[in-house]
Parts: sequence; C-alpha cells; structure tokens
Amino acid sequence: MQIRSLGVAGAGAWGTALAMQASRASLATTLWARRPEAAVAIAASRANPDYLPGATLPPEIAVTAQLAEALAADAVLYVQPAQHLRAFCAAARSGWRAGTPLVLCAKGIELGSGLLLTDVAAELLPEAPVAVLSGPSFAGEVAAGLPTAVVIASPDAALNEALMQALSHGAFRPYGSLDPVGVELAGAAKNVLAIACGIVMGKGLGENARAALVTRGLAELARLAHALGGRSETMLGLAGVGDVVLTCNSMKSRNTSLGFELGRGRTLVEIMGERRSVAEGVPTAAALEALAARLSVDMPIASTVAAILAGRAAIDQAISALLARPLKHET
Repeated sequence: MQIRSLGVAGAGAWGTALAMQASRASLATTLWARRPEAAVAIAASRANPDYLPGATLPPEIAVTAQLAEALAADAVLYVQPAQHLRAFCAAARSGWRAGTPLVLCAKGIELGSGLLLTDVAAELLPEAPVAVLSGPSFAGEVAAGLPTAVVIASPDAALNEALMQALSHGAFRPYGSLDPVGVELAGAAKNVLAIACGIVMGKGLGENARAALVTRGLAELARLAHALGGRSETMLGLAGVGDVVLTCNSMKSRNTSLGFELGRGRTLVEIMGERRSVAEGVPTAAALEALAARLSVDMPIASTVAAILAGRAAIDQAISALLARPLKHET
C-alpha cells in the first residue's frame, strides 16, 4: 500500500495543520471545509485566521467545499468534531471508494450510543479500513514545523506503516500501534482529565493535586481500556501519558483552559458562549461516564467531571467527595 494523496475532512485548526504537514510530505493534499464561504476565503487568502492564526497554507494545497474532491484521495483524514462523525459518514457513504482508508483524528466518544468513533465508522462505512491518529500535538506547533510525535493505530500493520511513511517528514514523527481501542480511548478521555486539571488550577489547589489527578486519571483509563479489549500499557505511550502531559499542563489546551475558568467560578454557558472552537471533553465526559457505568468500570474522576459539567454537582462539594473516598491500594 502506498499513499500519494490525502483528503483532509475539516478545516479547523487541526485539519489545517495536518493538511500543511501532508503537503510538506509531498502528498497531493485536498482540504475540505464544510462551509463554502470558508473554503473560498481560505483558498483566496491561503490563511485560516479564525482557527489557525499566523499560518500560511502552501499553494499546493487544494481547498474545496466539495466533499467528493476530498474523498478522491488515497486516504482521508477525518478532522471534524467527534460528535459530527456519524453525519460525515452518512454524507460520504455514496462517494466512498471501497478500500480507501479513513483516519480518525478527532478525539471523543459518541453521545447517546456510547460508541467509540472506530465503531461508528465501521457501522456506516464498512468498506473503509479505519485507523486512529492521536498523541501530543498542538495544531499551531505542527503548522510551524516544530518537533511532534504522534501514534497511528489500527489492527492492520501494513496500513499503519503506509500512513506512517506517508505523513512522516521533517520534525513530524509518527509511531505505529496495533491497539486502536487503547489509543482512541486515551485520546478521548484525556480531554476529560484535562478539564479536571484545569479546575484544580483555577481553584488554586496546587501542583500536588494536579499530579495526583493525572496519575489516578491514567489508572482509570487503563481500567476502561482493558474492559473494552484494549491494552492497559497503551496508557504509557504517546496517546496516553504523552497527550496527558501536554494537555493537562498547558493553557493552550481548550479543555484545560475551560476547566480553569470553571474553577474560577464562571459557568459553562458563559465560557462556551465566548468560544469558536470545540472543547471535546465537554460532550465526551457524559459519554465516558455512561460507558464506564455500562461496563462496571470505576472512574470517579471522569464521573465527577461529568457531574460538574451537567450541573449535578458543585465544584467544592465534588472535590470534597473525591477526597473522602475510601482508602485503597494503588495496585
């Protein structure tokens, strides 16, 4: 398998950055924007100031609002919000060429169904081999060509290798994994953990508390991954520890900064009303709580975040409840 062209479905910050990386790697790249006016503006200005200010798109990147043009590539990256995947697959189904890989670059769990995104894609695009791209990667740094390592995961080693070879260029280094379940869960759940860390920062509870949250949060992710047939050790890799270290320690993270504002006493409605970009941890928290309950996996941190976001618990009382949990052994 050799990938020479790439369609990027989604012209937000991450989609634009990945399109720029694909172009650097000499792939014929088509960036699809859902809104026609956005496609026209990006194509004319070679910039996407609403989502990725300061970045200039190479002239080789084709920008379009016609989904069929992006689907004509050797592989397609899905880089829209996680909750939009089902609608995207339904729209793409009639034009999907059998055997064309779909690479999921969104991080989340579908609300309502509780399905992982790989399961949603398999249901609606059964003819598409599916891979997951995740890891510690702020879009602005990838766009700037700064060193970045990510992980690409699917059960098909040949597909992983083809995608790794296609996207690898310069300072962008993809690693492979045969554990898409673990990689996908880590990418989704770390956003919920980042909201928790942001709350701790906003409340001024100290670095000890944040370190404890990260450590115990990773333990929760490992339990859930194991229950779903993934590998607990994936949480020690780029999709787990790597992404958690990046996201939970930086106010560049949409999820950490959202948690910070919550910790300072602002409401979720106020915060979301000021933002253009999606904080994936907000819908994922509810989906993660439901999934853990269905599988009887104990995830107190994730459940606490979900309760705070849903208005079922006040932050101070939720923190007190976490600290009052029965003592237990670490392993």
